[in-house]
Formats: sequence, structure tokens, C-alpha cells
Amino acid sequence: MSNPESRTRLAAEAWESLFRVQVAVARSLQADPAFRKLTMREYDVLFNLSRCPSGWLRLNELNDHVLLSQPSMSRMVERLERQGLVQRKTVEEDRRGVLIGLTEAGRELQRDIGRAHVRDIDRLIGSGLTPEELKTLKQLTDKLRANLGKAGNCNP
Repeated sequence: MSNPESRTRLAAEAWESLFRVQVAVARSLQADPAFRKLTMREYDVLFNLSRCPSGWLRLNELNDHVLLSQPSMSRMVERLERQGLVQRKTVEEDRRGVLIGLTEAGRELQRDIGRAHVRDIDRLIGSGLTPEELKTLKQLTDKLRANLGKAGNCNP
């Protein structure tokens, strides 16, 4: 596409479409009974911790994976810690650093909600696209994230 104006308009339209479908899917998922025990944002924190091979992340690393400000993330981690779902430990090499990890109760709750969540995602997204289209969608979104430098440390 040689016309920069057309490319810009097309990029804006693609973003708008991606954003709108994300909002629609997120609203449908939030209404699911699986999210009676935790909010989607709280679940997102548990989910991101569950994906890390070490099981631990610094608060700023965790914050890179969710759509929350640093102060909001700190308050959420405190709430999840009071509920017994996450724990903190000091970084061995840097006594000022703090790592966040799941407790066994947090891991179990994440798995329970995750099973229902995956079924709902399949119902909302999997039923609307062919397996080949789902693969293409994943390739495209992975490519966009890599281009933004946000592939992350804890993605499989």
C-alpha cells in the first residue's frame, strides 16, 4: 500500500475493530459465574504469575503484563495477599527487591477459574473462527506484541 493516508486509516480501522471485539469479549467473560470469586483483573494477576516458570515476578514485571497503574497494582497485590492468594519474598541478590508469587490456594483458585474461563473463551471466540483462522489471529497478535517489545518474560 503506497498511500500513507490509506495505510494510516486502515491501521486505525484495524485497531478499532480489535479494540471493540476485545471489549465485547471481556464484557461477556466478566458476566460469567467463574468471576464471582475474583474480578477479571485479580484473575489476570494470578494467571500471569501462574505462567512464569519460576513462579515469581517483581511487581514492576507483573505490572508489564496487566492494564493497571503501579499504585493500583500494589493495592491489588496487597488485597490478594490478605486473601491468602499471593505471597511476597525478598530477592536474594537485592534485599530491597520483592518478588510476588502464588500461594497454593492462589494456584488452586487460578486453575479452577481458568478451566471455566477457557471454556467461555472457546464459546465466544473459538466458535466464531475456524482452527486455521484462530492460528492466524494468534500469529498476528503475537507479531504485533513482539513489534511493541512487550512479548514478556513469562509467555510460553
